[in-house]
Amino acid sequence: MAGTDEKRPFIPVGIAVLTVSDTRTLADDRSGDTLVARIADAGHRLAARAIVPDDKAQIADQVRMWTLDPMIDVVITTGGTGFTGRDVTPEALEPLFEKRMDGFSEVFHRISYDKIGTSTIQSRATGGVANATFIFVLPGSPGACKDAWDGILKAQLDYRHMPCNFIEIMPRLDEHLRRGSGDKRGA
Repeated sequence: MAGTDEKRPFIPVGIAVLTVSDTRTLADDRSGDTLVARIADAGHRLAARAIVPDDKAQIADQVRMWTLDPMIDVVITTGGTGFTGRDVTPEALEPLFEKRMDGFSEVFHRISYDKIGTSTIQSRATGGVANATFIFVLPGSPGACKDAWDGILKAQLDYRHMPCNFIEIMPRLDEHLRRGSGDKRGA
């Protein structure tokens, strides 16, 4: 049964937030602000924040750089998951994934369906792991960011969440890298 084991300590992690938008700035980035506030409220550390345009290379470069930073455990992006010509965030980031997290997308859509019905199919939210870093790709609306954080990420990024959570498996995410090279983060 899911719940919180108060006997376990809370373990804060470093989270980077990337907004993908051709038009947003830090002054009007409501989705990024939504995530930053929830990260702080949960007790985690905002390790980095940036905005990049809807450009595959810039999106991939920023996230790749963050996955190589030992102070960043999780990257959350917001924006660019729709179907218009400029929506390229999944195409930019899925090639970085060493492992895909199909369940994240499925649960996100289930939560979203309860709120916006069939409109949820217009999002290509996804998740995965690269360089021992969790990556979550969210739609660009504040509501979608709230749904993903409140319904999935808050619990999974809490070591006290039972029966399992992402924090307890973090030390083992790079096992394949350690077996192949002595470098935890690969190259």
